[in-house]
Amino acid sequence: MSEAFHIISDGSCDLPAELAEKKNITVVPFYVSFDNEHYLKENVEIGIRDFYQQMVDRKGVYPKSSLPAVRDYMDAFRPYAEAGVPVICICITTKFSGSMQSAVNAREALREEYPDLEITVIDATVNTVLQGLYVLEGVKMRDAGFSYQDAVARLEEIKGTGRIFFTVGNMEYLKHGGRIGKVGALAGSVLDIRPVITLKRGEIFPSGIGRGRKRSTAKATDLLVSYLKKGGLGIDCYSIVIGYGYDIEEGKEYRDSVVRELQAQGHEVKELPTCQIGATIGVHTGPYPLGIGVIEKAIHN
Repeated sequence: MSEAFHIISDGSCDLPAELAEKKNITVVPFYVSFDNEHYLKENVEIGIRDFYQQMVDRKGVYPKSSLPAVRDYMDAFRPYAEAGVPVICICITTKFSGSMQSAVNAREALREEYPDLEITVIDATVNTVLQGLYVLEGVKMRDAGFSYQDAVARLEEIKGTGRIFFTVGNMEYLKHGGRIGKVGALAGSVLDIRPVITLKRGEIFPSGIGRGRKRSTAKATDLLVSYLKKGGLGIDCYSIVIGYGYDIEEGKEYRDSVVRELQAQGHEVKELPTCQIGATIGVHTGPYPLGIGVIEKAIHN
């Protein structure tokens, strides 16, 4: 192993498997279940497309996710502990999951065998495709020759800049998860009102409502434009991604609309990446989440 340090993330990062392999990122999967008994490893024993297809085909069935076990993290850490390669492990916000605690417990368990191991576990304070961007910023620093300590410090500096602006297809999954009351869910279904939500610093905040899909997604775009204006940095200093659920074509259409709006605001942007939101968040949003993730780049050009 010739790396200055290795990067590991839990499966909330929603990086495509081929990209994770290409960038030499180890992903520790979450588990998902449709019957509360049989849990399958996401992207290993059940694909994301299959997960969403089951949600669409089995209306009224609410799947659940489960965090990686301590043993899962120990298995991921061990090869690097043996080789003496430092590890940066990036986990979903602790407000949503105990995944980070599993990673910390795994590190301490391994320390008995490898007292000199170097593993830094970071609370990303974000999740899903934005966590993926954050992980990729760590990869860029690794590949640019940053030291382990400097990369950890810079990741801690930029994580507070992460934002997700998103909406959902309907209120049912938020209602089931206790995010809104029955009255709010009923009003939403009758009036075709969709919430617009911001995730920042580990928590979600209501950021308005829109009647119909186009208006709610337009509000999410407006939130991005406003955030970029307030940031005081050029758009080249940010990584941006579009996240979608079941409907890839809708994801592409939304990406194109965001690009047009950014261009109309004077930003030089021709393309934005799109990534599929995985099961870890999909169990809470339903099959039709759609939104934008943005975070400051670790290295400014």
